[in-house]
Amino acid sequence: MSQYQVDESGFYGEFGGAYIPEMLHSNIEHLKNNYLKLIYEDKFQEEFQALLKDYVGRPSPLYYAKRLSEKYGAKIYLKREDLNHTGAHKINNTIGQILLAQRLGKKRIIAETGAGQHGVATATVCALMGIECIVYMGKIDIARQAPNVARMRMLGAEVRPALSGSQTLKDATNEAIRDWINNPEDTHYIIGSVVGPHPYPDMVARFQSVISEEMRWQLQEHEGTELPDYIVACVGGGSNAAGAYYHYLDEPSVKIIAVEAAGKGIDSGESAATSVLGSMGIIHGSKTLLMQTEDGQIVEPYSISAGLDYPGIGPQHAHLINSGRAQVYSATDEEALASVLELCRLEGIIPALETAHAFAVLDKMEFKKDDIVIVNLSGRGDKDLATFTEYLNQQSGEQKTDQ
Repeated sequence: MSQYQVDESGFYGEFGGAYIPEMLHSNIEHLKNNYLKLIYEDKFQEEFQALLKDYVGRPSPLYYAKRLSEKYGAKIYLKREDLNHTGAHKINNTIGQILLAQRLGKKRIIAETGAGQHGVATATVCALMGIECIVYMGKIDIARQAPNVARMRMLGAEVRPALSGSQTLKDATNEAIRDWINNPEDTHYIIGSVVGPHPYPDMVARFQSVISEEMRWQLQEHEGTELPDYIVACVGGGSNAAGAYYHYLDEPSVKIIAVEAAGKGIDSGESAATSVLGSMGIIHGSKTLLMQTEDGQIVEPYSISAGLDYPGIGPQHAHLINSGRAQVYSATDEEALASVLELCRLEGIIPALETAHAFAVLDKMEFKKDDIVIVNLSGRGDKDLATFTEYLNQQSGEQKTDQ
């Protein structure tokens, strides 16, 4: 058994566990006792793989980014999760969880979302299976991710605003948990990241592990080896990263790079760089690294990207970072926006703001010319066009001033 995977008690080293209200105990126990048995049944896997292929459009390409490679002096490949149906990696997990919910006899689905990609992916699979769907989303995120809110509503989901706290992802998660406590019998909560009480971090990582499973054979086809030198992914809660790292955790030659959102700067007071600013704490049913005050109050995170401004980090990532297996970088809002334009203009690809953080660290790293680097391109940027337009207008305004 890998030292980087979950143990029988639901922990990754010191991190993980299930710290939950009594009302959810039977739900979580039932899930914990059945998820592995159910998801590895032949019939489940047959249905899951068929939907990934014919509905999601997998395998997603592993694309050699020629101009990006020339600029950074390494062989840079992009794992194109942005080409999945719904535009991100999130659909891999929601397909798996909706099939699981059906087998558990649940008639109602709830979810939380920040950037809206998980909300869209959940609404999509609920429409596909004809199941009621309620998505909780922070009021601020509803405003800044309007295209995804429209998609969810078109797909038949009810989008409920979270009005407490910072009105972002953390608060949407709080509301979803409250709903689940009130409706434990008929409701399954599709958590969108590798966070929450055990078995969620492990279950979500397993559904996302298709990313690295494909990467191994695709890289073999391209380069004659399954092993890159680096895998780079952005981390909020961290499901895209968990999927990209999954089949490489026990390959010590593969360096794992996690990129967090530094917001306006790590020490600015407006940041979401959890691994640097956080300490051990409990959030949403899991013990992990958490941005908090000395007396344990959660510090509100900030990032321009709605999917990365979470005050915690998945417990597996906390363990990978704590053990030294993963190396952490961070990127500011400005650096992420600059890397969006760079990818647009070098490779003709518009990435999501979350994903852009991963690209922003390429010029902070030292590569040898034969190094193979895989960047997990976790989502496409359609949902962020309003932010990008504002950035472009600001840039052209500055250019005019300079002239």
